[in-house]
Amino acid sequence: MAQPAQKKQKTSSSLDQLKASGTVVVADTGDFESIAKFTPQDSTTNPSLILAAAKQEGYSKLIDVAVAYGKENGNTTEEKVENAVDRLLVEFGKEILKIVPGRVSTEVDARLSFDKDATVKKALHIIDLYKKVGIDKERVLIKIASTWEGIQAAQELEKDHGIHVNLTLLFSFPQAVAAAEASVTLISPFVGRIMDFFKAKTGKTYSGEEDPGVLSVRRIYNYYKKYGYKTIVMGASFRNTDEIKALAGVDFLTISPNLLDKLYNSNESVPKVLDPESAKAEGEDKVSFINDESSFRFQLNEDEMATEKLSDGIRKFSADIVTLFDLIEKKVTA
Repeated sequence: MAQPAQKKQKTSSSLDQLKASGTVVVADTGDFESIAKFTPQDSTTNPSLILAAAKQEGYSKLIDVAVAYGKENGNTTEEKVENAVDRLLVEFGKEILKIVPGRVSTEVDARLSFDKDATVKKALHIIDLYKKVGIDKERVLIKIASTWEGIQAAQELEKDHGIHVNLTLLFSFPQAVAAAEASVTLISPFVGRIMDFFKAKTGKTYSGEEDPGVLSVRRIYNYYKKYGYKTIVMGASFRNTDEIKALAGVDFLTISPNLLDKLYNSNESVPKVLDPESAKAEGEDKVSFINDESSFRFQLNEDEMATEKLSDGIRKFSADIVTLFDLIEKKVTA
């Protein structure tokens, strides 16, 4: 008697395997309409992503809401435009939170990266805007550049206001150590941009296992787990899926829609690479930076890649926020 044909077991996608490794998947985009199928836990945005999304016709209603708010709040054109832009960031965040069950990261104006007090003030304003549209601060991460002033602002926001912070544009070990000492909720080490620097320097093409951005994140992860820091390590800024796979098991990874799509449509194996227990054996000796500004600045300055990429990242985000301001100003004054 013929045996009934057995059903072929479906192979999990690379994206599903990544999630199964213990890594929380986060969508890195302002284009929230493109992310639902990937079922990410959280989503991150930045000025560049919001600017790109704001130029799409499908998001015109969000701009209309923001512009109307700006017109009603502010005595000068400058105040109205700034309020409109802040409200636009919150409108995008609100819509993203209809799709993801966790948190959204919203970035403070990069031009405030060297002003602690102004960063704190802007963060509080953004959280207040979220509150006004019915979003609790628990669902928001305030993104701040990992400058000395940014880390100090993050510490104040976490400790004194209970506001969760995502320290972004993080390229070096001293930045990561100071962030953990400041008890920030999450850091975003920029894997791809680190690799870009070394590729330009050496002309070498790096595989996932030897990628300097990957190695940087592994070093931070191991150190955090060895000393029991609760700060979440979220790898960011990826150039390819090999970098992502080489970090399977890390706390979080924020991934652009095009790379999420590649993982979603792939069945290639994604074995777990990182785990807290083995990380503890790999972590290095303890150091401290949070109360030593001169040491922090010197160590950061000694790292050519980190110094260059931090400055470059702030310049690019600042340029995009200026472009976004110009776009909104035309509508506010129309």
